[in-house]
Amino acid sequence: MLASLIGLAAVLALVFLRMPIAIAMGLVGFAGYAELRGFRASISMVGRLIIDTAQDYGLSVVPLFILMGLFVNKGGLSRELYQVSYAFLGHMRGGLAMATIVACAGFSAICGSSLATAATMSKVAMPQMRKYKYADSLSTASIAAGGTLGILIPPSVILVIYGLLTETSIGKLFIAGIIPGLLGVLLYLAAVRYTILRNPEAGPAGAPTTWADRAAALRGVWAVLLLFFVVIGGLYGALDFWPLHLTFSPTEAAGMGAAGAFLIALSRRSLTFEGTLQVLIETVQTTASLFAVLIGAWVFSNFVNLAGLPEALTELVQSAGLAPMVVMLMILAIYVVLGCVFESLSMLLLTVPIFFPLVTDLGFDPVWFGIIVVVVTEISLITPPVGLNVFVLKGVVGDVTTATIFRGVTPFWIVDVIRLALLVLLPSLVLFLPNSM
Repeated sequence: MLASLIGLAAVLALVFLRMPIAIAMGLVGFAGYAELRGFRASISMVGRLIIDTAQDYGLSVVPLFILMGLFVNKGGLSRELYQVSYAFLGHMRGGLAMATIVACAGFSAICGSSLATAATMSKVAMPQMRKYKYADSLSTASIAAGGTLGILIPPSVILVIYGLLTETSIGKLFIAGIIPGLLGVLLYLAAVRYTILRNPEAGPAGAPTTWADRAAALRGVWAVLLLFFVVIGGLYGALDFWPLHLTFSPTEAAGMGAAGAFLIALSRRSLTFEGTLQVLIETVQTTASLFAVLIGAWVFSNFVNLAGLPEALTELVQSAGLAPMVVMLMILAIYVVLGCVFESLSMLLLTVPIFFPLVTDLGFDPVWFGIIVVVVTEISLITPPVGLNVFVLKGVVGDVTTATIFRGVTPFWIVDVIRLALLVLLPSLVLFLPNSM
C-alpha cells in the first residue's frame, strides 16, 4: 500500500508541475511496476497495453462518437436547436438563458462532449443574449453550466471511457444518464429563475413568437431527433421490428451516428472537401490524446492493483467499521476537492482505478457509481479555480472576466450539488431505466 500511495503522490506532484496527465500516470506506473516486478516485466506490460489498446474493437466507439459530434457541428444543427428553444422560451424573463440550457441539452444528445457543447453554443447564444442586454454573468454562466450536460446525456464519451475502464455495460450507462440529465436541465432552469428573481434586469424578455414560428422552428430540428432516435433507439432495441429488426452494439450505434451526421451535414451543403478533411484530422488528434491518457491510466492502474491499494482500502474501511454510505460521502468529498484543481477526464482516470474496487466491494452498483462520478465531474467543470468550461468560454467570448463567469455560475453550482445529493440518496433515479431494460 505504501508504494501505491507514494506513486499517487508522485503523479499529483508531476501534474502540478504541468506534466501532461498521460505521461505522469504512465511514467509513475511504469516505474512503480518495475520496482515491484522488474524492468523487463514492466516493459512487457506497457507494450502489451499499447498493442491491446490499438487493437481493441470496443475502443472504436470513441473516435466514432467524436466524429459524429464534429459532423453535427459542421451541419449547423446547434443554431437550429437554439432557435427552437428560443421560440418556446425566449418571450419570458430569462428565457434566452433557459433556451440556451435546453439547446445545450439537445446538442449534448448528439455530441457527447462538454467542451464542444460550451464552445459551440457560446457562438450561437451569446450574440442573442447581448442583443437583449443580458448580464454577462447570467449569459456566460448559462452556457458554461449547460455545456456540462454534454458528458452525461447520452451518447457521452466520458461514460464510454468509464465503461471501458471498469468493464461496465456502456448501454446501461447511457440509459442511466437520461433521468439525471433531464433533472440537471430542470434544476438549471430553476437556477435561471432564481437569478432573475434576484435581479430582473439580468435577463430581459425576448421578442414574442407565434405558434406558426414555433412549428417552423420544430421542423428545422427533425434531423437531430432522427439521429438521436437511430443511435439510442437502435442501442436499446427500438428499431427491432419488421422489416428492420435492427439492434446495435455501442460501436455499431456510434458508426450509424457518425454516418448519419455525415449525411445530414452533406445534405445541408455545409461540408466541403477541406471541411471534411479538417473534421477527420481533428478526430484523429482528439482520439490520439484520449488513447494516450487511457494507456497512461491503465499502466498506473496495473501498478496500483499490483501494489494492493484497492484491497488495502477495503480492509481499512472494514476494520474502521464505517457504513458504506459514509465511505461514499468521503469519496465524493475527495472528488469535489480534486475537481478544484484537475480537469474532468484526468480526475476520472486517476481515481476510478483506485475507488472502483472499493465501491463494488461495499455493494454499490457500478452503473450508479458511474453516473455519480460523471455528475461530480460536471460540478468540477464549473468549479474554481480550474473550471474547464469557464476557461473554454472565456477563450471564445474574450471580453468577459473569469471572475464574472464564476460569479454567475454559483447558483448553477449549488443546484448541481442538490442534484448530486438527490442521486446519492435516491439511487432509483439512476437505476430505474437500466433495471427496466
